[in-house]
Amino acid sequence: MVEPPSSHACTNPILYACMSRVNKCILLERGSSMETFFCTVTGIDLYCRIYWRFNWYQVIFRNVSQMPIRREHFLLSLVMAGGVVICCQVHRQVVLNHRLQSKQAQLMEPVRTDVLTVTPWLAPIVWEGTFDPQVIDEAFMSQNLTIATTVFAVGKYTRFLQDFLESAEKHFMVGLDVHYYVFTDRPGNMPDNVTLGVGRLLSIVRVPKFARWQEISLRRMELIQTAIKDHIHRGANYIFCLDVDMRFHSRVGPEALGRLVAAIHPWFYTYPRSQYPYERRTISTAYIPLDQGDFYYQANIFGGALEDVYRLTKTCREHLEVDKSVGVEAVWQEESHLNWYLLRNKPTKLLSPEYVWDDAKERDAKEIKLVRFSSVIKNKAEVRENL
Repeated sequence: MVEPPSSHACTNPILYACMSRVNKCILLERGSSMETFFCTVTGIDLYCRIYWRFNWYQVIFRNVSQMPIRREHFLLSLVMAGGVVICCQVHRQVVLNHRLQSKQAQLMEPVRTDVLTVTPWLAPIVWEGTFDPQVIDEAFMSQNLTIATTVFAVGKYTRFLQDFLESAEKHFMVGLDVHYYVFTDRPGNMPDNVTLGVGRLLSIVRVPKFARWQEISLRRMELIQTAIKDHIHRGANYIFCLDVDMRFHSRVGPEALGRLVAAIHPWFYTYPRSQYPYERRTISTAYIPLDQGDFYYQANIFGGALEDVYRLTKTCREHLEVDKSVGVEAVWQEESHLNWYLLRNKPTKLLSPEYVWDDAKERDAKEIKLVRFSSVIKNKAEVRENL
């Protein structure tokens, strides 16, 4: 390492610290008023890191402005500053590519051997340990994405809204823009002390009162489809449809994004498909035979690209209306129709039960390494009043 001799000691301590850390630096000139140096190719990586740490362009121009120098010195400083900026951008991309390549190499060995991580149609199933959060964040954060998020807080369910929003602000799509669309019949019950982060918005969508709690479930697909068509499509890239009586416990980030995303139900993921609570009556448009079915999906969380979710909600709405016209109501309302749709339109990404856990279920399952989003324990008979 080349360092300035004591007889030509650098008067700027920050500049001196930079120079002393750079590997194989070459002093081009030692004038009485300035030291100018250039980093060789073998030291460029460390040079770029020093730029970010010490705000290098300010160091260069501060010394230039304080010292009488020749014109060529000033031009050299400008060239160095511009070169450092380019080098640092290249360096960041190289680091990202290296991480991606490293992770691909590791995929030659299973990251989880205790659970299914890929479906038979090659859609990934997201579990703890199957992705690198840092790589995922770096890949998505620069895309300026907005995630529309629908949540229904109708009747007494408004009581869950504050906890939902506060936990979402800590764990849901942190670092991305999120626009919450709260569907409610009681705007006056909205919490007024929830602080939203930068790039996070909340809009209220007024909905009518319903005669039964099942009607809320039955109308949800229609209301989401209408909202996407009327205004959500203008300001979002993805959409997630969530239940309000839930709480975030840990990261639910861009690893969950995909064209069509569904969550595996925490109560049925170990069951044979013949025991899934599908709609089994042939009279319903949600009918699924005993020998069919991939997984049982929960309607607490589903989402994807706007156009894909629009098609899903439109189809489910149409089927719900057909059922209603013949006096049929699927066993689990919109969830039954959601499962019918996803059986015939395979999701491109599945979220493991970590993303839709139930607090009433014991957490001693060895395959559940981290609960991220869960249904809170409640008195269903009390909150599901007839409105």
